[in-house]
Amino acid sequence: MGSCQSTESKGKWEPLEDRHCTDIPWLIIFTLFCFGMACICGFTIAAGGVSRIFSGYDSYGNICGHVNTKIEGVNFSGRNMIENKYVFILDPCNIDLLNRKFKSIALCVSKCPATELKTYDDLKQFALNNGSALCTYDITPTRYPTHTAKQTKCPKLPVPPSKSIPLFNRCIPEDTGCYPEFVKALATFVGDNTVLRRVAAGLVTSKEIIVGLCVLALVLSLVMMVVIRYISKVLVWVLTALVAISTIVGTSVLWWLYVDHKNALNNNTTPVFGEVAADNVKALLAFSIIATIFTVILLLVMFFMRKRVALTISLFHVAGKVFIHLPLLNLQPLWTFLCLILFWIYWMAVLLFLGTSGTPVKNNSTGLVEFQVSWPLQHSVLYHAVGLIWITEFILAFQQMTIAGAVVTYYFTRDKSQMPSTPILSAMARTLRYHLGTIAKGSFIITLVKIPRFILLYVHNQLKGKENACAHCMLKACVCCLWCLEKCLAYLNQNAYTATAINSTDFCTSAREAFILLVENALRVAAINTVGDFILFLGKVLIVACTAFAGVLALNPQREYTVWVLPLFIVCLFAFMIAHCFLSVFENVVDVLFLCFVVDTKYNDGTSGKEFYMDKALMEFVENSRKSGRVGDASELKFMA
Repeated sequence: MGSCQSTESKGKWEPLEDRHCTDIPWLIIFTLFCFGMACICGFTIAAGGVSRIFSGYDSYGNICGHVNTKIEGVNFSGRNMIENKYVFILDPCNIDLLNRKFKSIALCVSKCPATELKTYDDLKQFALNNGSALCTYDITPTRYPTHTAKQTKCPKLPVPPSKSIPLFNRCIPEDTGCYPEFVKALATFVGDNTVLRRVAAGLVTSKEIIVGLCVLALVLSLVMMVVIRYISKVLVWVLTALVAISTIVGTSVLWWLYVDHKNALNNNTTPVFGEVAADNVKALLAFSIIATIFTVILLLVMFFMRKRVALTISLFHVAGKVFIHLPLLNLQPLWTFLCLILFWIYWMAVLLFLGTSGTPVKNNSTGLVEFQVSWPLQHSVLYHAVGLIWITEFILAFQQMTIAGAVVTYYFTRDKSQMPSTPILSAMARTLRYHLGTIAKGSFIITLVKIPRFILLYVHNQLKGKENACAHCMLKACVCCLWCLEKCLAYLNQNAYTATAINSTDFCTSAREAFILLVENALRVAAINTVGDFILFLGKVLIVACTAFAGVLALNPQREYTVWVLPLFIVCLFAFMIAHCFLSVFENVVDVLFLCFVVDTKYNDGTSGKEFYMDKALMEFVENSRKSGRVGDASELKFMA
């Protein structure tokens, strides 16, 4: 059933000639798996988990705004809460950090207090006027000021004004004094709260600049895509020069700032508090050393690869033409990110529903209700976790198959005027109609590698500080090996999707054929594919370097606040992620074009009846390579438009 021993093979590649469904058994398996996840969601709805999350529930198991059933042994359960639609917490500052929950009693009330209540008489008056009792259910409003247990059964005074959150019906204090204590407790829990507070202060102070620099990185990524599209012939050398200059200038600026900060500290001319100034000097020294090492290594690699860089110009030129004919390729990261966000929101919501879908039981120590997760429900959580990995990989694989289908259509269509009016949408339609089983199988293989890696990472995290050095080394080695295997399989999967888009074969046949072609053209893989990825990496470095330089100019005046190098690091991280999302599409296009090029040169020789599909720029590259004796024989190659 879709095993890797499939004998399906056409023997000869026939691009776009015969399209049929592939890996149907795996599509059925994936559909059944998704149906199982839908059943889990349905179970949470039937078990009341959805109602408890959206409507809220009190500490006695009653769902607010509903008629409830009695829970055996639990006082105040089974109450009619139709009129009491909001959850009110007596002490919102009583937080259990370890278990991430409120330790205070929660009640269902009919109205949240809109003004501050300073005394128990205010509580009494509010309850009598609005019918909303803010103390536990066994105390009538008239007894609030005199009840002996009012300290524990009534809210902590003063009660801050609060308002309900739309959809979730919780009374959230508008301004409470417990937030600083919560941050302090969290800092104490983490470790050095003094340093953490200074770091947090820097992040809060610089939040507008961080957002602005992230927007700058997005704009630079789009500009880079435009540059790649229209001036690909000079892009490689201009990009190489800009990266060299940017890294040298950036490193020089860091060293200048380090010297400036150090001199100011030594001369006691800095307006900054001593510890903050010292932190700035140490951080700048570390970043300057790292930047210097990175710059030296990068320049050496660029020097030794200078001859091979020229080989990618023709391929980049064709990739630029692809983006001209397929402009919607630029939107692939956006819709994929949107799909992932929507799925992750759904996944998190169902996970929360599962957390409140257990059996309500009484906690004998507190007398309140907790939800106990049964053994079958725990298995459902594991099933749900596997679904997170598999469906995430499926969405990413769908993007790869769509890109491959669109680029394959462009490459193997001789008359570009005969292309579909919307090649991207046509590629999506073909994937949905014929190849969902293939991407389901490919994404499942990646899932099989990710699961043990995540398990080992979890075990390593749980045993941190307890295992011996040998066990620590073995765990790290296993995680590293699984990571390398995952990357290799991901690269093979991408080429298998391209082979499926070309020849409409099942996953294993496509993977085998693609692997054979890559092995037969190992030198071309090294000279074109790898160098192309390196040039795109330089593009990412350029975007990060420009964003970091702008960040230095924007954040340096704020040296009186805190260690501002951390916000700069966060900006650089986000800039690289944004650049990677956009330039990875160009990287995928280059990889797809390369495999198409290999198929083209293997089964065509330029003679009558076997004309090449390739673009003129690629033809010139092949001819120049053959003249220099680096690629194949010296036979004449004829170009067909």
